[in-house]
Amino acid sequence: MSGFYLRGALIEFRPTFLIPLPNVIIFQFNPETMSHTWTPPKALSESGAGGNPLTVKGDPGESFSLTLAMDAGDMIADGSVVAQGIATLSGVYTRLAALELLQFPVATGAKGMVGSVSAGAAAATGGAAAVSRPVPEAQVPTVLFVWGPGRILPVRVTDLKITEKLYDPFLNPTHAEAAITLKVITRDELVHLTGPLKEIAQGAYKYSQGVREALAIANLANSVESVVGMVTSI
Repeated sequence: MSGFYLRGALIEFRPTFLIPLPNVIIFQFNPETMSHTWTPPKALSESGAGGNPLTVKGDPGESFSLTLAMDAGDMIADGSVVAQGIATLSGVYTRLAALELLQFPVATGAKGMVGSVSAGAAAATGGAAAVSRPVPEAQVPTVLFVWGPGRILPVRVTDLKITEKLYDPFLNPTHAEAAITLKVITRDELVHLTGPLKEIAQGAYKYSQGVREALAIANLANSVESVVGMVTSI
């Protein structure tokens, strides 16, 4: 299809009383470059006598760094009637606000509790006994980084730097760039998530890992002839 291309996106899931509601942040413009950083998994033993230097614990660390460009003028010119109205009233601030909220924790519900607090200041002065109340557990929202059909990964926003460049008469930003770092939540970390969104994140990670393994096998098939030639020449 002429002129058709997929856009990257961040899909945020926030827990509600009924079902998780997605907030889809579609990239207005796909970034031209993106850094994909890997860190090796933690070694189980130090290299030395009797130690296997290749034994590790868990998967390697993975992160993406990219810069998103946003422009209200293009939204007004090319967007739907709703998008045009939003951009006219608030510039690109709605997009920025959606990105900012990815870093704010949300309550996971009554099932998840961390520690407790004591209520009743009188207890400190010898009055009535303090009442212990559980502290609700909170976590940042579950976010999926979607970069084409082969990369759908659960991530956490670890760094966000927004540069606002132009403003409308009401000081709403009309052009901005957002530099984002996304840390992929690994398989070992996913088991510690709580709530119904845990299955969504685990499914996304498993799917993307399966795609990666399939592509690696395809590359192996493409290079079989070269490998055989190298081996036979030794």
